[in-house]
Amino acid sequence: MNTEITRWLARDPDPKTREELQQLLDSNKTDELSARFASRLEFGTAGLRGLVGAGPNRMNRLVIQETATGLGQYLLAKEKDAAFRGVVIGYDGRPDSKQFAHDTAAALTGQGIKVYLTVKVSPTPLVAYGVTHIGTAAGVVVTASHNPPAYNGFKVYWGNGAQIIPPHDSGIAAQIDKAAKQNLHLMDLEQAQQQGLLVWLEDDFYQAYRQTMNTNALLSNHTKPDGISLAYTAMHGVGAEMAESLLKDAGFNQVYSVAAQREPDGTFPTVNFPNPEEAGAMDMVIAEAKQHNATLACANDPDADRFAVAVRKDDGEYQMLTGDQVGVLFGHYLLNHAEAGQNLVGSTIVSSSLLEQIAKSAGANYFQTLTGFKWLTNIAMQRQTQESRFLFAYEEALGYTVGSEVWDKDGLSALVAFAQLTAELAANGKTVWDQLEAIYREHGLYLNAQKSIALDPSAPAIGDALRNNPPVDIAGRRVVVTDDLKISQKIYADGKTEAIDLPASDVLIYRLEDGSRVVVRPSGTEPKLKCYYEVIEPMRREDTLDFAEQRANSSMDDLIAQHQASITGG
Repeated sequence: MNTEITRWLARDPDPKTREELQQLLDSNKTDELSARFASRLEFGTAGLRGLVGAGPNRMNRLVIQETATGLGQYLLAKEKDAAFRGVVIGYDGRPDSKQFAHDTAAALTGQGIKVYLTVKVSPTPLVAYGVTHIGTAAGVVVTASHNPPAYNGFKVYWGNGAQIIPPHDSGIAAQIDKAAKQNLHLMDLEQAQQQGLLVWLEDDFYQAYRQTMNTNALLSNHTKPDGISLAYTAMHGVGAEMAESLLKDAGFNQVYSVAAQREPDGTFPTVNFPNPEEAGAMDMVIAEAKQHNATLACANDPDADRFAVAVRKDDGEYQMLTGDQVGVLFGHYLLNHAEAGQNLVGSTIVSSSLLEQIAKSAGANYFQTLTGFKWLTNIAMQRQTQESRFLFAYEEALGYTVGSEVWDKDGLSALVAFAQLTAELAANGKTVWDQLEAIYREHGLYLNAQKSIALDPSAPAIGDALRNNPPVDIAGRRVVVTDDLKISQKIYADGKTEAIDLPASDVLIYRLEDGSRVVVRPSGTEPKLKCYYEVIEPMRREDTLDFAEQRANSSMDDLIAQHQASITGG
C-alpha cells in the first residue's frame, strides 16, 4: 500500500488532499489509509458518488481527472464524432463542485474533445437538457444531489440525454482503471478556449431551457394561476433562480421563497440532511407556507432534479404527499391534458401500481422498469412510437419527468406542472385532497410503504433462501404470483411460468390474493433486505377518505409486521 500512496501523492494536483494524506501517514492511521486505498470508488450506472477526501476511494481532483480521462477515452472509442460533438458539463453548489467540473473540462479538452461548460452553478435537469439541445455526445454534472455535505458526485449522461446504462457503465469503468495507471493529459482552460475546444455556457443557455419549458404544451395550462399561492425552498441548492422564473412566467404571482435556504450553500446549514424525504427537511418551507396561508409548500432537492410538496388541509395544517401520490396525481392530470397519441406512461417495480390502473382506464400505454430513472427514460425511448409518444414517468423517490424535453427527472418542470394542476382544481372549487379521493374512489386506495430488515451477516444469502423455500402465503394472504427478476420469470401458484421482459436483478415480487404486493431487494452492499409493500383498500360509498386511510394503514401495519416476522423469525 505504501507504494500506491507514494504514487498517489506524486500525482495528486491538490495541495489540500496531499496534506490530508500526509497527516494520515504521519499519524500512522493505518485503518483510515486502508479504507481509502483498499479499493477504488466504483463507477456505476449513476457515475460516481462518495465522500470527499484524499485517496482513490474518495472524491477528489485526481479521481475526477482520471474519471474524466476514462470517459473521454470511451467516448472516442465508441462515437466516431465524439470529439466534435463534445460534452456538456455543469455543477452544483457544493464547495468542490466548480473545481471538479473544471478538472473534468481540462481532462476532456486534453484529449481533443470539445467541452460546453456552464459559467455558474446549474440544476441537474439543465445538463440533461443541454445534451440533446446542443447535441453533445455526453453530459457530466458534478453533484451529490441530496447527500450530506461531506459527499460529492460525478453523474454521466449518454448522447440520448438519459443517464448511462449497461454496457456504457462498465466500459467507462474499464477506461478509468487504465487512466489511473497512465500519465494524464490536461489542457489549461484558457488555452482550450483559444483553440476552440471550450465553449462557456452563459445566460443564453439557461434562458433556452426556460423558453423550452415555457413553450412545453404540457406546462401551458394557465387556468387561473393567481388563484393559488405557494411557498418554495431550494434547500440551499441551485434551483431557486430558475424555479422562481418559471413560476413567474406561468403566471404564479403569489410565490414565497424561503430566504434562509434560497442561495446555494453546500454546507446546508439549516437542514441535517438535505433530502425532502427526511424528517424535518421541509420544516422551514411549511413554516413559510403557514405564514402566508399558502396552498402548497414546495421543495426541490439541492440539484433540483427532485420535487416534494406538502398540501394545506382544511384545518390549516400541511401534509406531505408521498412520491406515489404525486406520481398518481400527475398521471391522471397529464393523461387528461395530453395531445392525441401522447399516452405512454411508466413507473418502477417499487412504485405504486395505481398508475397502471389509471393508464388502463384512460386507454393509455403503461410500462414498468427496474428502479432508477436511467431505466425509466431509456426504456421510454425504446417503447415510444409515433402512435404512442412518451408522456410521463415517475419513481416513488420524488422523481418525475413531464414530457420529453428532459430525459431525466426534472424537479423544476414538475414544480410548474403541479402548481398548474392545483390551480386548475382550485378554479373548479376542488383541492388536491379532493382529487386524490376521487381517484381512490374510482380505483381503490393504494397505500405504499418501504421498510428495511437488518439481517445476520453470517446467515446465507437471503435471496437464495427465499428462492429455495418460497412463501405460500404472507400475512395470511395467499401468494398467487411470484416475479423472480433474477431468472426473469413470473411463477404462478400452479407452477405455470411466463417470461418477464426486464433486465436480470436480484428482486422478488410477491403478488397476493387480495391485490397486495410485497417486493424484496437484498442489498448488495450490506446485510439488509429492502422491502416495499402495497395494499389496496376499496372505498365504499359511505367512506370518508380518513376512514379508508385508517383501514389501509391497519392492513399495511399487519402486512409489514407479519412479513418481517417471517423473515427474522420474530
